[in-house]
Amino acid sequence: VVLGGIEASLRRLSHYDYWQNKLRPSLLMDANAHLLVYGMGELPVVEIARRLDRGEPIDALADAMQCVSIQPLDAIPLNPDGSTQIVLHSYEDCLRSKRCQAENFKHIEQQSNRMHGATIWQRHGDVAVRVNPMHPPMTTEQIDASFDLPYTRVPHPRYKGKTIPAYEMIRHSVCLHRGCFGGCSFCALTFHQGRVVQVRSHESIIEEAKQMIEDPQFKGYIHDVGGPTANFRRTACDKQKKYGVCTGKQCLFPKPCNNLVATHDDYLILLRKFRKLPGVKKVFIRSGIRFDYVMADKDDTFLKELCEYHISGQLIVAPEHVAD
Repeated sequence: VVLGGIEASLRRLSHYDYWQNKLRPSLLMDANAHLLVYGMGELPVVEIARRLDRGEPIDALADAMQCVSIQPLDAIPLNPDGSTQIVLHSYEDCLRSKRCQAENFKHIEQQSNRMHGATIWQRHGDVAVRVNPMHPPMTTEQIDASFDLPYTRVPHPRYKGKTIPAYEMIRHSVCLHRGCFGGCSFCALTFHQGRVVQVRSHESIIEEAKQMIEDPQFKGYIHDVGGPTANFRRTACDKQKKYGVCTGKQCLFPKPCNNLVATHDDYLILLRKFRKLPGVKKVFIRSGIRFDYVMADKDDTFLKELCEYHISGQLIVAPEHVAD
């Protein structure tokens, strides 16, 4: 049994549960599973499948990247170096101290955004939870290969005859990229998808749009062309492509970094391609837009075309840069 998805990802170590208003242990302590995959799962799922197919037992996959497992307590390194091995405060320590949990989360979030991260350990009673490093961010070719698979684009058959509001909202929408360097405090995305933006190619995106247009229920309106933050179509700076994100500062807060490359050129090209597609009446942007990033772009073309063509009545902006 292998767990995955955003809930499993966010609960891979000790975590605060809003429903129960208390600190919970790693999900693996509650669920009878062998492994937990965190973050976006394409690469670890393929590694797990291939290794199982070769005949490896599931217990041998404790070293699989981007996977979490329960290990004997004596597996925790006695002298972690902080760069390849990190030992967090135990779950029991976190129950006693909010500061311990906060210090743990800082390590976890930083390691979620490293090109080559460390293995993280946390004691839970008489066992250890082991979190292996992330895969490096996916390339455009890898993401295209995932998005170009022959998905049905419809809900699971168990929902037949039922209306799913979330599905109706995204049914005729296209996701352009993943990851976000916005760093909003209310959002868990940097913890799950990471701060390095990873983009799909124009060819993959437009081909998906053409398939969507063929849907008999398509009425000419593309409801969203965006991503976690719609107007991020590249890494925040060129250094991120080689070194990953900075661990000690944010790209946009409290002010845009001097290394930030603020441009909407590629996004504009894509939006113009969408507007020219046969059968398309309107193309809306309903994903959140980082307005401070728009303002950092010295060229106003995107803002003008956004207002003229792509607002469906409401423009959604992330609130963090307009509210203390």
